[in-house]
This record gives sequence, C-alpha cells and structure tokens, in this order.
Amino acid sequence: MIQAFGLTSTSRKDHPPAVDDVSFEARPGRVTALLGATGAGKTSALRLMLELQQGRGITHFRGRPLHRIAHPSREVGVLLGDVPGHPARTVRGHLRMLCAAAGVPVGRADEVLEAVGLVSLRDERLGTLSRGMDRRLGLACALLPNPHSLVLDEPAEDLSSGESRWLHGVLRAHAARGGTVLFTTAEPKEAARVADRVVTLEQGRLAADQEASEFARTRLRPRVAVRSPHAARLAALLTKEARAAHRSVEVVREGGNRLSVYGGSCAEVGEIAFRHGILVHQLADETGDMGPGAGFFPGEETSGAGRRPGSPDLCVGATKAGAGGARGCGEGAEVDEEAHGGRSRHGSSLEADSDRLRHTRQEACTDSPEESVHSGSAPGKASTSPALPSPLPPPITVRSAPSPLRPLRYELRRATGIGTGFLTAAAVLVTSALTAVLLARVGHTPQARLLAAWPRELPLPPAALGAGLLGALAFGDEFRHPALAADRGTVPRRLGLLTAKLVVAAVTALLLALLAVGCDAEVLYLVYGREVTEVPGDWLVLSASWIGLVIGCAWAGVLAAGIFRSTTAGLAAVVSVPVLGVPLVQRVLEGAPVRTAAGLPARLREVFLVQWPFGGGRYLAGAVRVIAQPVGGALTLSLTALLCAYLLTSLRGRVR
Repeated sequence: MIQAFGLTSTSRKDHPPAVDDVSFEARPGRVTALLGATGAGKTSALRLMLELQQGRGITHFRGRPLHRIAHPSREVGVLLGDVPGHPARTVRGHLRMLCAAAGVPVGRADEVLEAVGLVSLRDERLGTLSRGMDRRLGLACALLPNPHSLVLDEPAEDLSSGESRWLHGVLRAHAARGGTVLFTTAEPKEAARVADRVVTLEQGRLAADQEASEFARTRLRPRVAVRSPHAARLAALLTKEARAAHRSVEVVREGGNRLSVYGGSCAEVGEIAFRHGILVHQLADETGDMGPGAGFFPGEETSGAGRRPGSPDLCVGATKAGAGGARGCGEGAEVDEEAHGGRSRHGSSLEADSDRLRHTRQEACTDSPEESVHSGSAPGKASTSPALPSPLPPPITVRSAPSPLRPLRYELRRATGIGTGFLTAAAVLVTSALTAVLLARVGHTPQARLLAAWPRELPLPPAALGAGLLGALAFGDEFRHPALAADRGTVPRRLGLLTAKLVVAAVTALLLALLAVGCDAEVLYLVYGREVTEVPGDWLVLSASWIGLVIGCAWAGVLAAGIFRSTTAGLAAVVSVPVLGVPLVQRVLEGAPVRTAAGLPARLREVFLVQWPFGGGRYLAGAVRVIAQPVGGALTLSLTALLCAYLLTSLRGRVR
C-alpha cells in the first residue's frame, strides 16, 4: 500500500506551491490514477513521494518511508519522464547494468526484454529509440527487480492506441498479482477505463478521491453508443434533426461503423433510425465517455449482474429495417475523431474490445508466464518487435542480504558499457607517445620525464590528465544521465558507490600509467634507438611516484565530480592541483623548517619498537619522500579536502 500524507512542495517567491496538502492512498491489488490537467501538480506529487524534491509531508510504502527501505528499487518501480540513461548505451547493456545495481541475476534483463517486446531491439542505442520503445524500456527498468509497487508518470503519453492498450494490460496484470499501481494521466477517459480508483488534482490541491464507477458517473459526459452499417448516414440525420429542433447534439464518428452521440438518448436515436429505415446493431446508454474497449470496468464481472455504473446498458439490439432507399451523407454532419481530447480511435466493435479486456484480465490472474497478452504494433520500430509472450516477466526471488560486490559490478558495467573510456585511453596513449618523441627530439629532458612524456611547461603529463578525466566521467555521467536517481538509487550512493568508483578508477589509472610508459618507451626505441630508453637507477621510487600521481589524479576527478555533480568540475579540480596546490606547498616548505624524511624508519622503530620485515622501512621511507615532494603533498592535501567535503555533503543529505 502507498499512503501519502500532507504532501506540500516548497513554494517559490510570489508563487503558490505546486502541491498543497495532498493526502491519498493507493491500495494493493488495485490500479490508482492520479488525474489532473497540465500543471495540476501530478509530477511534483510523485517527486515528493519519492523524496526527489524538497517539501513537507511523508509517504509510506507498505508502512515505511522510502529512505528507511534498504533496497528501494525492490519496493518501488519508477518511471518519470524518459528513460534516464546514457544515449550511447545499448538497451540490453542498460538493463544488465541495472541488474548489477539491484542485485538480481543478469538473465533477468533478457526476461523483461521479452516481456515488453524489445528482444529485437536489444542492441539498439538508447538515443535511437522511438517514443513508444522508450516507454517500453522504462517499464522494463521499473519491472526489473520485481517491485511490489509501480509509480509511473503519464506512461501512455504520446503512445498509439495499441501501445496504450498493451500498457494498460500490463498494469492490470501487476495489480492482479497483488501489487500496487499508481500512475498519472491527464485523460479522464483513460483514468475511468484503466483505474479502480481516481484521485483528482486541481491547481495542486486534492479535488476528489473516488471509485472509478463514481468518477465515471459524476465527472464524465454521458453518451449513446451506436453501431450501424450506415453510421455516416445516421450521423447526418441526427445532426440535421437536432438543428431543426434547436437542440445541442454532438455526433462523433468513432471509426468504422461506430458513433457516439452526446446530448441525446437511446429512444431518440432509435426513433430516428426506425423512421428512416436504418439498421442498428447496437444502441446503448453509457454513463461516461470512456472510448472504445471500455465495455467493462477493470475488476468487474462479465455477467450483467455484476456491472458497475458506467458500463453499457443495452436498450435496442436492432431496429426494424425500413424500405426507404439509402441516401448519401447530408451536409452539416459533425464528425470529429478527436473530440473531447480523445486520440484517434481504432479497433473493432465494443463487444470484441470488451472480450479482449476480459481475456487480458483472465490471463493476468494466471500464474503461467507463457500465456500472452498483446495488442497492435507500435509506431516506428515497433513493427519489428515480436509478439509479447507475457504481460509481465516471471517473478523472481531477490536476495535481501546486501552484497559488497554489488556496487562494484554496477560500476564495471557502467564503465565498460560505452566507448567513451576506451576512446579517452586511446587518445591519451597517442598523445603521450607523440609528446615523448618531441621531447626526445628537443633534448635536455631528464630520462624520467621523457618516459612519462611530461614536459616542464605542462602542469601534468597526458596520462595523469586522462586518468583525471576518466575519474571525473565516473561521477559526471551519474548526474548527467542519472540511471540510479529515479528511486534514490539501488546502489548505496554514499560509501558503497564511492568505494566502487575509487577502486575502478584506481585500476583504470594504474593500467593507463603502465601502458603510457610502455608505449612511450616502445616508440622512443623505434625512433631513436636504445640509448633514450634506458631505465633510471632509482626506478622503484620513480615508479611509485608515477603510479601515485596518476591514481591521485583519478581519485581527485571522482571526488570533485561527486561533490560538484559535473565532469568539468572534476577535471578542473585535477588541473588545479599542480597550478594552485603545488606553489602553495612549495611556499610552505620554503617558509617553515621541515625535517627531512631521512632516518624515518629508525625513528619509527624507536617509537613503536617495530622491526620492519623484508626491508619494509625502505619502502615506507620512499612513500614518505613521494608525499614530501611538492606535487605529492599538494595531491595528498587535495584528496583529503575533497574526501572530507564528499563525506560532509553525504551526511548533510542523510540528515535532510
């Protein structure tokens, strides 16, 4: 159950709050629609419920607020707007990345792809998907961890009638399994046709909270549904006689042989058809303009005794066919396929649509995942999609125990799912090799700087800048394409995610550092020979300094991008270390007496009475000498400050 209490958004200056003291509940096993016109506050209400927007009020998901739930994605499946994800990532890669984040088997991605009909598009990029396919992928992301509740923001917006029917069938199937479904819509007919309960918002306030039958009876226009093989002629006659009698009657052609008559009654339509000898196959009063396929409300019985108000009440099965000749469609017939905000209506007769909806509900209640519910093809690439094998993917059992490797798996799939990192590394290696060749040609460059391709004029070598850029991308993409933000993230966004990103960034930087030196040495050997590729005598200390520099730059990029939520800010923090930090450290070292690190192992043994095995004191002294250098000291201070700032912002967000 979803229970919202007193949702109120933070008002801006001279503007009322978008949501003002809204309270409602969505019960399990039922579909609840949050209805409202554009600007009524539907999306703001959902963001307040999911704690994505500051405001007052609280929302309980099965008795607990979202921030008290250990794994939010396993409790709530969310679709807000377009699918958040990198446009260069493939459909299957995106789902497999979310599988790693949620801790579900990787095969779950293929199951939901088959359920939503995207198997043939699994290798397509997210940026190339049509609107209908994007909504299908968003629903697949929401269903991936088998959540109890679904929270969807206008899921059927801009979809065709076939896509909308399929989506509504999925929502009904999820509710039939005992789940809770809450979706927003601006279409009253969609709310009455799909939902069991309708919550209406007007200008940010709660206007009504009604059962679907009561909503249809009190808030939708009554109409007369007519089905006749001479629908066009009957529409013209109804309009002509209404004008002659000075009555307001509107006739809407539903497509094919269907008509909807507003402002009339069954008796009036039947009499006109009888007088002019027009055969009528169906004539029914409908309390509520619910569109085609709405013969029965969700959850009602197929027998006439169990009907709720709003379903058709059959008046006349067929009228007497007269002998009069058929006349053409007269002028003045009001035929509007888009009347009252409805989309183009396509489909079969009312009985056939009702049978399909009943068939959908019967299959949704079954436990067999092989039974199928599907409708017409989607626009664009949807025509290439196979028939949907099931309205929902089969249920899975998710381990409740947290795994420390879950953030690491997610980060690995995130980093390797797109080619940005590989292209950046290749560009860094090429730039480093060219720089090393130019430095060797100019001469007067120390051997250590030559192998690292680090001219004195540049603050950092290409490998360090590349490692910093890769580190900044690790968190920058999280905020630019927030795949984990819709439900506060399935991976811990504080220490768990940070640790995974630091580990992956360190390994990536280490490989980049070794490859850069190796490529530089190989190119120098090919161009100038062996004399310029000699290994320095103090190679151990130099190697430690080189690896520490590259890894430190990568970590600085990760932390700065996590704090400022920008890749540019992360790269700027990396460049500021040698530009601002090194001169500051040099000034401190020159102005104050600083004891050298020589003899440090002996002093440590005197203090702690520790005997370093395997010559460990030598390595410790080397590490201290690296940190004591201006670049090492500046990088250490920068990392310490960034880590403290990251922890401070994380704790501040947790307190909020």
